[in-house]
Amino acid sequence: MYKNRFSRVGYVLAIAGSAIGLGNIWKFPYITGANGGGAFVLVFLLAVFTIGLSIFIAEIILGKIVKKDAVSTFETLSPKNNKYFKYIGFSFITGVLIISFYPIVIAWILHYIVLSFDTLPKSVSEAENYFLNYTQTGVFSQLFYFSLVFYSIYFIIKKGVKKGIEKLNNLLIPALFIIFLGMFLYSTTMSGFGKAFEFMFYVDFSNFNTNSILIAVGHAFFCLSVGVATILTYSASISDDTHILKATFFVVIMDILTAFISGLIIFAIIFSANATPDKGAGLVFITLPAIFYEMGSIGTIFAIFFFIALAFAAITSAVSMIEPAVMYLIERRGVKRAKATMIITFIAYFIGVFAILSMSNEFKEYLSVGGKNIFDILDFFTSAILMPLGGIAISIFVGYIMDKELLRSSLEPYMGKYIYSSWLFILRFLTPIAIFILMLKEIGVLNF
Repeated sequence: MYKNRFSRVGYVLAIAGSAIGLGNIWKFPYITGANGGGAFVLVFLLAVFTIGLSIFIAEIILGKIVKKDAVSTFETLSPKNNKYFKYIGFSFITGVLIISFYPIVIAWILHYIVLSFDTLPKSVSEAENYFLNYTQTGVFSQLFYFSLVFYSIYFIIKKGVKKGIEKLNNLLIPALFIIFLGMFLYSTTMSGFGKAFEFMFYVDFSNFNTNSILIAVGHAFFCLSVGVATILTYSASISDDTHILKATFFVVIMDILTAFISGLIIFAIIFSANATPDKGAGLVFITLPAIFYEMGSIGTIFAIFFFIALAFAAITSAVSMIEPAVMYLIERRGVKRAKATMIITFIAYFIGVFAILSMSNEFKEYLSVGGKNIFDILDFFTSAILMPLGGIAISIFVGYIMDKELLRSSLEPYMGKYIYSSWLFILRFLTPIAIFILMLKEIGVLNF
């Protein structure tokens, strides 16, 4: 049982910090750009408020009912004489694997913050060469920033729920929104803002297809940080007076607003520079730095604050990925928090070092399998297989396995009978099927 708990505001900001990550600020704009804009946004919203929200609420109620680590939660709620369901709780391993390579991206962000104070690349081609050269030859620089990120994560989690995680999110999430609000207000004065708004919200299905639907569903699932026991673990330390439905909708709205605002900012910058919004994952580290350079002194300011905002969003998500594994060691193995934090962060750090080396010219030949380096393998394995499996397992367990009366009595007071019935229907039938199809698509079994 948790000895300290989040305050109501602390809990909301903590799960918001977990959900709001690089997927909102980095990935959402470029997949929107590559999939037709407004039509994609519309389907994304539908997916968030059905599939994403159904698992999000399922994880919250699991944590709130039992108030223990993930493994103990599934073990407690499993039918008698059937404790195998406890292994669903080991989905926290996915978070450990994610946090082994996720801080590498944070390391790149920190490097670009420093770079923004110096000299940004002058063109897209120069920016592309710079980024590729940095990831392939800047091993020591990446290891320095990577180590700094991990020490920060260790320091925060070691402090615990109230003094570490809550304080971090109470500081960084409001700061993130203040930075974005300032950038957004300035972007409204840019020549490309009108075109950015039209691109984001004008629904045109002519450039939309089945593959775009699956990408929208996938992003709705991944952007809420579900399927890795993070929301469950945070919800185990929820205060008793927290209204979980209000907290859920507040977090989801914050999550969506972050994605929309970042998209409008980025597209306004891109369209003002007469560039195209379909540059893929290189948008943040290749296209934008070159445009920031062309903007002069205001571009330098934009670059600094943009990458700081990215770092804030990334570090709050990173912390949340570690906490479920730490709580498992504390509650199931009796390990002290400081030691548990050190064990988990060291394991993730050790894997991450090899992921960095696998991208370098010196070691990629020895640290690649089937043409994929360790970074790409970890990214694929967690996003295409483990997270979807975790989401499917949670939806099936809550929808079919756990005590129905306990579930109803725990949620109906917040939802009402009609909304509860609708939520349960979506969780039982729509969610697992949609995620399973998504997983088949991600691993290449289905092609659209």
